[in-house]
Amino acid sequence: MTGKKSISSSSQEGRRKCWWAAIFLVLASLAFADSATINRPKREFVLPDGIEIVGESLTFDERPNVPRAVKIREAKVSYDGAQLWRVRPAEEQPVLASDVISEFQDTGLFSLWSGNDTIVDIMVRQEEIPRAARVLKEKNARYDVIIDDLQKAIDEENPPLSPQAMEELEGRKGHRMEWTSYHRVDDIYGYLDFLAETYPGVCSVMTIGNSAEGRPLKVIRISNGKPGVPALWIDGGIHAREWISPAAVTYIIDYLVENSESLEADYYILPVVNPDGYEYTFTSDRLWRKNRRSYSGSYCTGVDLNRNFGYRWGGKGTSKDPCSDIFAGSGAFSEPETNAIKNFFEASAADFKAYLTFHSYGQYFLYPWGYDSRVPPDYADLDRVGQEAAIAMKKADPTAASKYTVGNSATVLYAAAGGSDDWAKAMLKIKYSYTIELRDTGKHGFILPARYIVPTAKEALAAVQVITEACKSV
Repeated sequence: MTGKKSISSSSQEGRRKCWWAAIFLVLASLAFADSATINRPKREFVLPDGIEIVGESLTFDERPNVPRAVKIREAKVSYDGAQLWRVRPAEEQPVLASDVISEFQDTGLFSLWSGNDTIVDIMVRQEEIPRAARVLKEKNARYDVIIDDLQKAIDEENPPLSPQAMEELEGRKGHRMEWTSYHRVDDIYGYLDFLAETYPGVCSVMTIGNSAEGRPLKVIRISNGKPGVPALWIDGGIHAREWISPAAVTYIIDYLVENSESLEADYYILPVVNPDGYEYTFTSDRLWRKNRRSYSGSYCTGVDLNRNFGYRWGGKGTSKDPCSDIFAGSGAFSEPETNAIKNFFEASAADFKAYLTFHSYGQYFLYPWGYDSRVPPDYADLDRVGQEAAIAMKKADPTAASKYTVGNSATVLYAAAGGSDDWAKAMLKIKYSYTIELRDTGKHGFILPARYIVPTAKEALAAVQVITEACKSV
């Protein structure tokens, strides 16, 4: 009994010692881990490229900007190896086959850039080049390669100003606009606001609506207050990829403000009709054309805003397919951008005599009608003033001596219903309604290098001056 009791006590004592040893080891390991955590340098969490946290604007438990979601940014579209082709009929044929242009628009094989029934410019992606060549051969058409690598042209198009140069420009002028490079929406809007603040007796800025993604649509009014003068509407950037358009329009704004004392008209100018699409061409897809409206039931995005106006909507040269570059929308003025323009004119008391919308490219001076090969009753006046403007544009840059072709939209180019110029002429009864396609004639197409901004903008300004004179006698 005594021996058993002694053995049992010894065993219990041993177990107690083991427990205390285990507890000591656990506490020691925890202390070491805590010390290591305290002394370990912090590593900052870096979001992977293409992901951003979207902040909630409302507070939650007294904590502002609580992350509510992550947003995956789209990868930037590359045009490596893609080419621009100029398609012509075979030598024995005067024009291209009648179904060629429609087939270019309806199939995913080509992207139509510009053209008519004798010459068509198409963009072909690298992987489609062999097939595209076979199709054109079957259509009895020939082609020349105008740009052999679109991505290379895009990379060289708009050399950015250095951050130091931008800071110096903003500090010296109070804004970041200049005309040696293409600028994004914030720079353009900042410039408009600067003008309104600096020259309140001449300039005022109004927001006439918001885009599909909520960006403001800013119109600047330039007037020296003279009574009884005509009003002109000028817009640019309705098609996102046509960068030269907003650049030329802002150049016109700069000239009008600098020469405001001698103005004999009031100008209402919307430099970027399609701010969502325009911004998207900088961040995601340089060749995007439409707005950025999403339609339920389709994985495709965007409406061609120049097919969305309420005159002959849905006619020739339009599509009901949301994936098409010429998708006209769900109805006339279905888009917030076009609807804002309509509402502005319905509310305005200004005496509008001209409606000028700047596009690119091709060097055309076009008047209605665009919906079909017909002309309005006063087409002779439209043609005469257009010819005068074309002469002035040629003289604006004697070195280039750019030739602008004047004529009816549907005849010179192709039928396109639902255009803004047709609507302005037919529904608003504005005398001088024109679509002006700026440089060039195809060497660069939409990818016009920034070094051509100023000479092209001078041509656009010359056209505005001629039309302003014509408006005085209406």
